[in-house]
Amino acid sequence: MDQLPDLQKLCPLKSENCPALDEIRRLRAECEKLRKLSQVDTLTGFFNLRHMFATLEVEMERTRRTGLPTALIMIDLDHFKDINDTFGHESGNRALRWLCDVWRQNMRRIDVPCRYGGEEFAVLLPGTHLIQAVRAAERLRVSIENSPVKLNGDLVRLTASFGVEAYQARHKLSVQEFIGRADQFLLEAKAKGRNRVCYGDVDKQIAAGGITSEEREALLHLPGKR
Repeated sequence: MDQLPDLQKLCPLKSENCPALDEIRRLRAECEKLRKLSQVDTLTGFFNLRHMFATLEVEMERTRRTGLPTALIMIDLDHFKDINDTFGHESGNRALRWLCDVWRQNMRRIDVPCRYGGEEFAVLLPGTHLIQAVRAAERLRVSIENSPVKLNGDLVRLTASFGVEAYQARHKLSVQEFIGRADQFLLEAKAKGRNRVCYGDVDKQIAAGGITSEEREALLHLPGKR
């Protein structure tokens, strides 16, 4: 019973049916609801920036302790301003909710999807190697490219650009620096024509012990590779 022995100490009647206990339970439920709301972006249902930074701190520390990498995917929708200008901001919001629903269906339960701001998103992948993260990003890229959204009666195809990086225990990076590295690959994806996934130099990753030669071959033969 919801920590009943402790709660009963607060009731003058020491009864589990005390009205005060019901009120305490209600307040605790409200506090938990507010706590969860403080971590979530209300438009998309993805986690917000505050939760992203806090979770990255935890996962990077876990990487330093266990040696298991933490991967990060940075995402920016391509030409999304055109959607708002053509169909209106409410349709733009509907498109954002739609693509987040599509992405949820293509993520693992342990992945942490976040809204970084505007039409920018991030996905944290705990205990995930670079090749797995690149495959996950490619899956997200294809999922929205192949699923047009209906806006004001028109079917509209959205695309996005992706930058992927994996944090290793040997890295000496802050949370901001790790995000910055993934963001650089995102900028590379946009500079190379958008609607693609970019990531680090695989040969350097091998030399540093970040991936194996077998993983290198798999990365080089991914569909749509850079």
